[in-house]
Amino acid sequence: MNETIDFGFTPVPRDRKAGLVREVFDSVAPKYDVMNDLMSLGIHRVWKRIFVNAIGAGPRDTLLDLAAGTGDVGFLARERGAGRVILADINHAMLNVGQGRALGRGLASGLDFVCCDAERLPLPDRSVERISMAFGLRNCTDKAAVLREMRRVLRPGGRALVLEFSRLQVAALDPLYDAWSFRALPAIGARVANDSESYRYLAESIRMMPDQEELAGMFRGAGMENVSYRNLSGGIVAIHSGWRL
Repeated sequence: MNETIDFGFTPVPRDRKAGLVREVFDSVAPKYDVMNDLMSLGIHRVWKRIFVNAIGAGPRDTLLDLAAGTGDVGFLARERGAGRVILADINHAMLNVGQGRALGRGLASGLDFVCCDAERLPLPDRSVERISMAFGLRNCTDKAAVLREMRRVLRPGGRALVLEFSRLQVAALDPLYDAWSFRALPAIGARVANDSESYRYLAESIRMMPDQEELAGMFRGAGMENVSYRNLSGGIVAIHSGWRL
């Protein structure tokens, strides 16, 4: 029998998840940036600025930005001094939006766009100094494989950072957070993007994501060292970090 894995709250055959996730992001790509502002009340921009500061990519560094989507993290890193940014995503539609945004912002120089699976990166061993992944790991079929690939392509002394939804640390806010996630988000998606189901999946995928300590353990299991994490907004999201030493 084919092994199953979570697609939100729904078990699906393991070999089908990537395709189902791709369909979600094909659907949401045109309204992705607008919806991010609405879903997070604009706070995602603050999280991403904090994340890029933590990445700290300098002019001699190559940053590999996985699940790059429409380019927010990669563009900000480039504007803040990263020497080269490789924006990688499994979804053509998202990268197409990102390429258009890059041209509109005059950021074509120093950026490369690559459509690939984060579980099988088309990069040589020890080839980049920094790796980032914002709000993408929870959509991957084999998260451990992604973390192992991160370590493989990092140069010694390099650092991988993941910004992802995590476990809320303020129990009193759980009912409000659940109501926003499972009632408001699908309703906003239906009204703005004509797609409630994709946003219901995104809310469910957040709940299926490993919590802070479990993800830190996965970093260590992938061979990363000096692993740490930082909660933002009471644990709604967290930044995990690991080094290849």
